[in-house]
Amino acid sequence: MLIRRVERFLRRTGMPWTKFGRLAVRDPRFVGDLRNGRLPGAGLTARVEHFMNIYQEGNDAN
Repeated sequence: MLIRRVERFLRRTGMPWTKFGRLAVRDPRFVGDLRNGRLPGAGLTARVEHFMNIYQEGNDAN
C-alpha cells in the first residue's frame, strides 16, 4: 500500500507530511487524505513513488 511506503519515507527523512504532499503532488493534504482512506490512481501513485525515489537518490549522493 502506498500509505505504508509514504509513512516509512516520512519517518526516514523527517519530512513533515504537509511538505511531502506539497513537493510530491502539489497538495499539502495528500498524506492526510491517504491516512483517511484515499486511494490514488495509478498515475498519482507513480508520481509519488518517483518523487520518493528521486529525493532519496539526491540525499544518498551527499
